[in-house]
Amino acid sequence: MFIGYFTERPYQDPKSGFFGATGKPIMDLTVSNEIYDAELGANLYNRYLDEKLYAEEMGFDGLMLNEHHGTPFCMGGAMNVEASILARITHRAKIVLLGNILPIWDDPLWLVEQLSMIDMISRGRLVSGWVRGTGREMVAHNIPPHDNWERFQEAHDFIIKAWTEPGPFRWEGKHFHYRHVNPWVKPYQKPHPPIWLPGVVSRDSLMWAAEKRIPYIMLATEMDPTKQAFQLYHDTAAELGYQSGPQNLGYLWKVHVDETEELAEATGRKYVQGPSNPFLAGNEGTVNPALVNLPGLTSRRRVLPTQAVATAARGGGGGVAGVLGRPYEQQIKDYTIICGTPKTVIPKIRHVLEYLRPGGIFFWDGDGAMTHDDAMRSLRLMGEEVIPAVKEIAKELELPGPFEVDPATGKSFEDGPESNPSNGSSSGDA
Repeated sequence: MFIGYFTERPYQDPKSGFFGATGKPIMDLTVSNEIYDAELGANLYNRYLDEKLYAEEMGFDGLMLNEHHGTPFCMGGAMNVEASILARITHRAKIVLLGNILPIWDDPLWLVEQLSMIDMISRGRLVSGWVRGTGREMVAHNIPPHDNWERFQEAHDFIIKAWTEPGPFRWEGKHFHYRHVNPWVKPYQKPHPPIWLPGVVSRDSLMWAAEKRIPYIMLATEMDPTKQAFQLYHDTAAELGYQSGPQNLGYLWKVHVDETEELAEATGRKYVQGPSNPFLAGNEGTVNPALVNLPGLTSRRRVLPTQAVATAARGGGGGVAGVLGRPYEQQIKDYTIICGTPKTVIPKIRHVLEYLRPGGIFFWDGDGAMTHDDAMRSLRLMGEEVIPAVKEIAKELELPGPFEVDPATGKSFEDGPESNPSNGSSSGDA
């Protein structure tokens, strides 16, 4: 099993008043950066990098980064910068980008070069994920939403070709045009870094991942619809003539570990505090209908079972006085938040693994209004007790990760040198 660590890197400024369920209501894309405090921002960026370093020390297999734009709930507006830093200061953990928002790149050749440099500096530790992005990103970068899916697919095909075929060559597509493609920096991994795809809503995206035989990572969704979506991946794979398995699926959800049950609950409740975040149920602020209903962004008829729950939870209801998504108690009950001491957390994680059977998992921690000390306590206990126990559970349940079994072939990487995970064979261009 592959175990990764994630936090959204929120801009935590209680003085601003914009503090999720404990502060003024926020409508997405309406918070002015006039309130931005550079000294606070600098401290937070360095804090989150320090926590990633400690996560590697504590035994996490991967350090996950994501990207959002024009919003205080995620400071990762240019996650490739963060990945570049981690490439140099970390030594073992995979750097998992979930992911670069392909449709907003007017120049994907620049992305080819950036990611190749990250892979080179890290000596082959990059996992390069793609996402289609939300309405927030389309608005922030002035991208026509109805071109989203086309731009995503064409950018993917171009990047794979630029990574794998000798240049110079010409590219004349619908959305991207190049007279001379010859990137001098090429990836360390051959043929290129593994590609993963995270998602929540789009049926087309999940089926595309199954077609490409690349891992699909479900992001913080309830378990029943998640299981249905995972089955769709398996069914699509079967129709395409191959058998997918745990190595093809991953799951991100909120897990916090602490020294006592009382401290765990007090800290866990901070998930629904902090800067309003539409991806943290119970802390969504106020829905912006302009972003939810962008025409052509996602087909309303081609959505996953997770979509109905996700959009209901992520719409928000008007802040403190309104009806927020799912209260903390409900999220504890349905396992979308797991908090406790190692003794109580490990059996709950086992339940999730038994039910969903993913080969890759990411613990979402240190978020909302959690402090650096909160995050570090949890990371320490995860390293000392939780990660070793979860690895043993995964072996017992036969849940191989994507660096143990090739998602494209279903074969163990131990079967031969041609399947060595360092060569990027889980590539997504099958």
